[in-house]
Amino acid sequence: IGELKVISRTSVMGYRGKTANVREIGKQLGVSNILEGSVRRSGNKVRVNVQLIDANSDEHIWASDYDRDVTDVFAIQTDLAQKITDALQAKLSPAEKSRLERKPTENGEAYLAFVQAHNLQDAMEDLEKLKQSEQLYERAIQLDPMFALAIARYSQLESWIVHIFERTTERREKARALAQRALQLQPDLPEAHLAMGFSLYYGDNDFEAALKEFEIAQRDLPNEAEGYFALGAIQRRLGKWPESTANLEKAASLNPKDSWVFQNLAFNYQMLRNFDAANKTIDRGLKVNPGGLGLWEIKSKLAVAEKGDLSVSEQAFQAVKSMPMTNEEKLRIAGARADVFLLERKYQEGLREAESLSDGLLAGIPAALCAKYYLVGFARKALHDEAGARAALLKAKELLEAQLKQSPDSPDLRIQLAKVLAYLGEKDAALNEARRATEILPETKDAFGGPEITAGVAEVCGIVGENDRAIELLDGLLGRPSALTVQILKLSPAWDSLRSDPRFQALIDKYSAKT
Repeated sequence: IGELKVISRTSVMGYRGKTANVREIGKQLGVSNILEGSVRRSGNKVRVNVQLIDANSDEHIWASDYDRDVTDVFAIQTDLAQKITDALQAKLSPAEKSRLERKPTENGEAYLAFVQAHNLQDAMEDLEKLKQSEQLYERAIQLDPMFALAIARYSQLESWIVHIFERTTERREKARALAQRALQLQPDLPEAHLAMGFSLYYGDNDFEAALKEFEIAQRDLPNEAEGYFALGAIQRRLGKWPESTANLEKAASLNPKDSWVFQNLAFNYQMLRNFDAANKTIDRGLKVNPGGLGLWEIKSKLAVAEKGDLSVSEQAFQAVKSMPMTNEEKLRIAGARADVFLLERKYQEGLREAESLSDGLLAGIPAALCAKYYLVGFARKALHDEAGARAALLKAKELLEAQLKQSPDSPDLRIQLAKVLAYLGEKDAALNEARRATEILPETKDAFGGPEITAGVAEVCGIVGENDRAIELLDGLLGRPSALTVQILKLSPAWDSLRSDPRFQALIDKYSAKT
């Protein structure tokens, strides 16, 4: 409903089952009215109680009860939307009314499976829950093969897994086929356009085509934070930083308790080297999610990038260590601590932390397993254990080459392999992999992810003695939006191979003065 601002489900779920002051909730969410309700199900019957409350005065505007069959839940939703619209003196457009009246499925069990799947899909960094979500989407679609909304959301889930966990051809093709099927069934379904957009984005890095799909979806989902988030995510890839930041801010206003939105908004400010805005954004996120692992991780990196300050990393560890965590999150913390030890040049401690990472647990996260052996190799090399370093780096090489057979177009895997080859002394092979990584994801194509690949190429060039090229690349990165800063160059041992070159120090002096 375009005339109303509606807060995302994920931001209101935290109030479920809690007694809270309505005025305070309204203030926290930035809304004037609150819809409160309960749902009870008994067999095929459902009872829904709802009341609309003025968040400023705590007065009840209206209340209503519904006793219906499960299959009539959509009629309840339509009636509620109309009553809320009338009560708040807003208007439904004909297109909005048509969408509200359309049932996504006639099968109640299929819809329940869909709701469960969609709820699990919120666990964006928990692969186990995401795979449970997959199974529930499969069940929903088996129960109703024409359930376009479930098919679209299933496609989006597959694209996300491709983006974060498993960049395989099989998953990419599955995501695309599901998106195409959803659009076939319901060409005007905004979620189907969202699904196609993410398939083009995460699967093909086709940002222009994805943007068109996201624009269609957002137009018909004016109150969905997800639509604005998608636009913001793709616009920064295209170098449209002001538009991207504005859309991510809009997403944050519609989903003010979702730390993922704050993390991504902070990424924008970090790339623009607006550290004041980046830190304020992360603090906004920590206010609603004090134990947010990703938020603390970014806060630590911001302190390093801006000031070369490693103390925030220990503060972050203390803040999250007592929180309940998945195995993936525990591994992530251990990996982050290993990285910090290396930045502190505490190579023995970094080695110990890296080697403590269980291969068994890491096996489900291949990229993390590769990173472990790279860290071990780096630390052992710094400790002058050449034999141990070589063994670890050869293991990393073996793992990366195996992954590349499944995901040959991954620039991240190729640049990581390039670094491994560089430390193994395989100069030509390292430079070749670095070149292939930039061909797959050049900065001209991706203004957000491309600079990270360019920084990796500069690192490889430095390791193999191509100082001219390394310094040229670093100069460019420091002069345009990227995560690279003077403080990182000063601090990180990754750049030690360039430290004796006077031009490297001149580069630091040049950009220190600008800062």
